[in-house]
Parts: sequence; C-alpha cells; structure tokens
Amino acid sequence: MPKPLTITTPGDRDIVVVREFDAPRDLVWLCYSKPELVRRWYGLPDWQMTVCEIDFRVGGKWRFVTKSPGGYEMGSQGLYTAIAEPERIAQTEYYDDDWTKGGSENVVAFTEHDGRTTATMTVTYSSPEARAAAVATPMADGMEIGFKRLDAVLAEELAA
Repeated sequence: MPKPLTITTPGDRDIVVVREFDAPRDLVWLCYSKPELVRRWYGLPDWQMTVCEIDFRVGGKWRFVTKSPGGYEMGSQGLYTAIAEPERIAQTEYYDDDWTKGGSENVVAFTEHDGRTTATMTVTYSSPEARAAAVATPMADGMEIGFKRLDAVLAEELAA
C-alpha cells in the first residue's frame, strides 16, 4: 500500500506534497491529464464534479468545479505553463473564491522506481500569508482522500 502523503514547507511561499502510487508513471500521468480519469478521483467522494475541462497543452486552460452535498460550489482554473510527458506538469491555479490573493504556481513531477510512481507537487503561493492560510486549512486531509481515490482508479485501470 502507498504511504500517506507528506507535506513540507520550504522557504516562505512553498508547500511540497509528496505521494507514492502503486502504479507505473505512464498510468499516473494519464490520471492527471485525461478528464475522464480525473473525474473519477479528484475531490471528496461525497462531492460532485460538475465541471472538468482540460485543454492539456502548453497555454491550454483547465477548470474544475466541485459541488458539496449542501450545494456549495468550489471552482478553480488555470493555464498549463509547461508539460514534459510523462515527467512534469506546471500550471497556474486560481480559485473562484480568491482566498490566496493571487493564486499559485503548481509543478508536479513524476518519478518511477520498480513500477511505483512518486508524485512531488510544489505549490508556490503569491505571498507568505497565502501559504500560511493554505497550511492552516485541512488541505492535506482533502488531498489524501483524493489520492486514496486515485489509488482505487489506478488499481481498476491496472486490472482492466
């Protein structure tokens, strides 16, 4: 079983999230880049993903909207700024409710060893205050819930 994610906070604006997956890098890459796969794992299990738009190319836009059982909608969007298949994805991220006061730049790098993939995501916020606000949220819990859902999607895809 994959280990739970780890989070570190180097510098004053970055959060680094590391998570291992029991699947080859090419498959993990597809689960980050194909809307039909992203829809199956992104977000909390009791929330509905109402929008999953991905124009997966440098300069392409993406947008995700999830809706809670109570009707609250959380939307985010950005641009892909660099793509090196299957090694690295860089993108901007802005929430509809701009609590970060300027969004973030996110880079996820994928490495594979013995058929297992490690995803290392570096999120760089616009200010130390925005990073501190992110750290104060239950972000890690939500991400791990999504990653456990991704574990299940990966297992299903490997079994198919």
